Amino acid sequence: MNSAPADLDPRSVCPPAHDEVTPAVLRTVMSRFATGVTVITVGGTQLHAMTANAFSSVSLQPPSVLCSVGHSAVMHGALTSAGRFAVNILGAGQEALARHFADKDRTLGAAQFEGVPWTPGRHTDAPLLGGSLAWLECELTAAHAFGDHTVFIGTVVGAGQIAEGSGLLFVDGRFARTETGAA
Repeated sequence: MNSAPADLDPRSVCPPAHDEVTPAVLRTVMSRFATGVTVITVGGTQLHAMTANAFSSVSLQPPSVLCSVGHSAVMHGALTSAGRFAVNILGAGQEALARHFADKDRTLGAAQFEGVPWTPGRHTDAPLLGGSLAWLECELTAAHAFGDHTVFIGTVVGAGQIAEGSGLLFVDGRFARTETGAA
């Protein structure tokens, strides 16, 4: 029989369980997982942006990433229609930008970019946001609908980054900053 060391909090050995995993329970549990913050963008006639933290690399060969988008989100239709997109990885000082593109009540279309410095991506025409730590341009290569979201997989066709800077995180329902120089 395994016993926990005397100085170990018993809650960490056997945390409280949820008998039913509702959307609210899943959201609360997943909020404990720190993620980076990105803004997904689509250019051309579907000009749109959306703050997202459901983003990950998929493969190095071929270079590919994924993002998950709710079926009811404007971005779902824009990305499906455009067939290409950009991922802007936000820096610690870009919380206001993250909040702007997360605001469901903001003006849509080109107007949502007023006052936001950006340039169209060379490969996708999707907005590459000024001040981002890094960016990826992607061609949509697969889409897998599951539940109330679609997982979009994009092959990376262009990428760039700035020399240095700390990333913007989202954890426990709040924005946070990475610690530079932490081991």
